[in-house]
Amino acid sequence: YLTKPVNIEELELILKKTWEKQLLILQNRELRQQLDDRYGFSGFIGNTPEMQLVFNTITEIAPTAATVLIYGETGTGKELVANAIHHNSDRQDKPFVALHCASLSEGVLESELFGHEKGAFTGAISTRKGRFEMAEGGTLFLDEIGDMSMPMQVKLLRVLQERVFERVGGSKTIKVDVRIVAATHRNLEDAITTEKFREDLFYRLNVFPINMPCLSERQEDIPLLIEDLIKRIEHENRGSVRLTPTAVLAMCRYRWPGNVRELANMIERLAIIKPYGVADASDLPEKMQVQSGEPMEMSDFIPSAELPQLGAQAVMPDALPTAQQVSDSIAEINGAHI
Repeated sequence: YLTKPVNIEELELILKKTWEKQLLILQNRELRQQLDDRYGFSGFIGNTPEMQLVFNTITEIAPTAATVLIYGETGTGKELVANAIHHNSDRQDKPFVALHCASLSEGVLESELFGHEKGAFTGAISTRKGRFEMAEGGTLFLDEIGDMSMPMQVKLLRVLQERVFERVGGSKTIKVDVRIVAATHRNLEDAITTEKFREDLFYRLNVFPINMPCLSERQEDIPLLIEDLIKRIEHENRGSVRLTPTAVLAMCRYRWPGNVRELANMIERLAIIKPYGVADASDLPEKMQVQSGEPMEMSDFIPSAELPQLGAQAVMPDALPTAQQVSDSIAEINGAHI
């Protein structure tokens, strides 16, 4: 409220504060939307049963404090799953900290996880917090945990059991409240058999497993992924590209050993070599191109028993679609992006 007579300077100050408050609210909403786009379920694309199972599992476990172990090949989106779990949990306002275990030596990994005291080793010129302390109250994502050495596994097991640790070179015991989400591309049960992974640590981590399917197991999702990746490039003002149905079919036939990450790189490459243009199958790398005269039918790359629904009609095994029918269906799904 304002008192009369109105003080112009006071009115200007009130209006300024009101505007700043409204601007802050709008900025927070925009930031939250960006987080939802990046880490929420809108970051996932897939209609296959395998992906629907992943979505449902995340919904079930995100609100809990359960430790999660994500299995999947490189490039399948394991960190995206970990982010979604964190973002949809009651820890979402606390830090999400990630660490790739395979890329670090044992000594460096120990320092990265637990931190170190000044003078703990050559080059330790100051005290440094580790990832556990950085993630206090939030989520710590340990990627490629199957590559962790046995001595480091023992130290990690202690933290999981007792929720305490000491920095490297320190004697003070530090308590920690962190949710662990781990990921690996290895078969940890086989690693236990060959004595490369501790069985007790495995059962501590494998409270709630999630299996991320590789892209070759969900080729029906490729047109949807292509559309989403193009939208992301456009949203980030990094150009755009359109694909012909023949190009989409050729990409559906490819096995994608690098999974979604490789597909994303390919879309970005096409946006560079065909900026705001139309990319055909001939613009793809030779390994993705269909040889002349080679049949192009959906049954060539998806088993007939697993044929997807294209558009609103289910494709029956006894009525496999021709290349033109598949092209028309994919075009219908992707609209302006094909």
